[in-house]
Amino acid sequence: MNSYPGPALVTLATSFLLFACAAYVGRCRMRLGIKAPATTGHPQFEIAYRIQMNTLENTVLFLPVLWVCALSLSSLWATALGALWLAGRVWYALAYARDPKTRGSGFLLSMLCFGALGVGGAWGVLQGLLA
Repeated sequence: MNSYPGPALVTLATSFLLFACAAYVGRCRMRLGIKAPATTGHPQFEIAYRIQMNTLENTVLFLPVLWVCALSLSSLWATALGALWLAGRVWYALAYARDPKTRGSGFLLSMLCFGALGVGGAWGVLQGLLA
């Protein structure tokens, strides 16, 4: 694992982001009196819940392409694009919590990075198959 410290750091930071999103949902639950297992009841709680679920959904797609790109093409590029993906997801979460209409830029940044990681990973895999 020592030869891939960048992607490992991005993976760890992504886990912390998921934890922060879950903690935000928990804080909103307590502050707004939303009893589990309810997922509705107050607009700010619903926003927090959607931030958490959207981040989780995107993480499930992101981590495989991060590692395929790192292992088959470039650890450096995977780290850079992964860090930008992470920044986009943080931007998305903060913007969504403030005003849901402003979440688009963070979403776009993370999706562009996801796409670049996917294309880079596919290119690296194809190169390996053809070599």
